[in-house]
Amino acid sequence: MSNLPETAQALLKPEIYPEPTKNVRLVQTQMSFVFITDRYVYKTKKSVNLGYVDYTTLEKRKFFCDKEVELNKRLSPDTYIGVIPITKKDCQLTLGGDGEIVEYAVKMKILPLDRMLDVLLKENGVTDDMMPRVAAKIADFHSKAETGNVINDFGKVELINHNNEENLSQMAPYIGRTLTEREYEKIAYFVRSFTKENAVLLENRVKEGKIRDCHGDLHTAHICFQDGLIIYDCIEFNDRFRYCDVASEVAFLAMDLDHNG
Repeated sequence: MSNLPETAQALLKPEIYPEPTKNVRLVQTQMSFVFITDRYVYKTKKSVNLGYVDYTTLEKRKFFCDKEVELNKRLSPDTYIGVIPITKKDCQLTLGGDGEIVEYAVKMKILPLDRMLDVLLKENGVTDDMMPRVAAKIADFHSKAETGNVINDFGKVELINHNNEENLSQMAPYIGRTLTEREYEKIAYFVRSFTKENAVLLENRVKEGKIRDCHGDLHTAHICFQDGLIIYDCIEFNDRFRYCDVASEVAFLAMDLDHNG
């Protein structure tokens, strides 16, 4: 673990946490360090620029930590506790404290892995009442989600076509590796034909206010049947990934449900 940043190394030590914990487990993603203690989860953002996300300054990481909590409270108000500064004083790092702020962490409650929808599906643990509850919660969320002129732009045919072409250009280098040229051409034909044939429908969706500030990453691993129903881990780092037609978000979840049987 010596290759970890100083703050990440410090957060591996149980004594740094304000509440007693015997265990600290680190899970890394492309963009985050996730520290799982006995009672809580602390997430810090890596100093990375991946094009679609830029966390390269402390100011930006603070901004997106705040935004992560704010946006996720829409669907899981009690899960996200807040943003905690990591400070340094006399060469000692502390969660909170009055020293120089060197990093920020999102603090949230632990959610049980065995109550995640993807796990329940694999274990045949989904009961008849569960999916109607998911549908009702998503429908209510979408009905109240923000909309407006800026958000509406993301539902226009021109931008949908731009996004499709960008996706296709990013897929092209993988022809012959993860998909065949025939599969690629089939996908390209479908997405181009769909927007062309449904241009009027898509324009009407914008007029009807169906383009909303959605979750952005709504799949089964982000749905937890704990304390009722919790939907968490929405996209905070790129508005473009959240601003979409509510039907697109539902379709994304439906696709993952198909994948998980």
